[in-house]
Amino acid sequence: MSNFKILMNGIVKENPTFVLLLGMCPTLGTTSSAINGLSMGIATMFVLILSNLIISLIKNLVPDMVRIPSYIVVIASLVTVLQMLMQAYVPGIYATLGLFIPLIVVNCIILGRAEAFAAKNNPVASIFDGIGIGLGFTMALTLLGLVREFLGTGVIFKSDDFGIPGLTLQGEQFGMLMFVLAPGAFIALGYLIAIVNKIRKA
Repeated sequence: MSNFKILMNGIVKENPTFVLLLGMCPTLGTTSSAINGLSMGIATMFVLILSNLIISLIKNLVPDMVRIPSYIVVIASLVTVLQMLMQAYVPGIYATLGLFIPLIVVNCIILGRAEAFAAKNNPVASIFDGIGIGLGFTMALTLLGLVREFLGTGVIFKSDDFGIPGLTLQGEQFGMLMFVLAPGAFIALGYLIAIVNKIRKA
């Protein structure tokens, strides 16, 4: 499989959110706005790309009996580095995403790709797989956050952390608060999954 096909596979055919339905905890918990969804997606993609690369490089050095614990140590180390970087450079986003950043360690998308792809392929292909799956996850979270933010507040891409006023598409009085809250996440995600599957099968 070419690197381009590997890349597109993660975005379309094996999109972790809309097709494989993986990583639902951060998907539902961090997408109250498009910026939050985008930030969580980028953070996860950072860990995904580097963990795929490292695991692909060490796969022949790790005994089978400690394979999974070794992968988790690699992922946890990368998440620790990510936490430090976010606390230093984007503390507002780090505070907003909160507990979901350390929970990247147990995100089934990352460990799943390590086991299913990185442990069986070369480093270059593993990097492209990480980029593809990461982009697919980031796009899904951003789209879900965009829909929820628009329906809930009438504004998109608003961020107090970055001082971005956002783009107002309708008056705030027309917003439906439910979509910013937990029930709205389930409703919006359900409709987006249905739409994406309809498009894929067309």
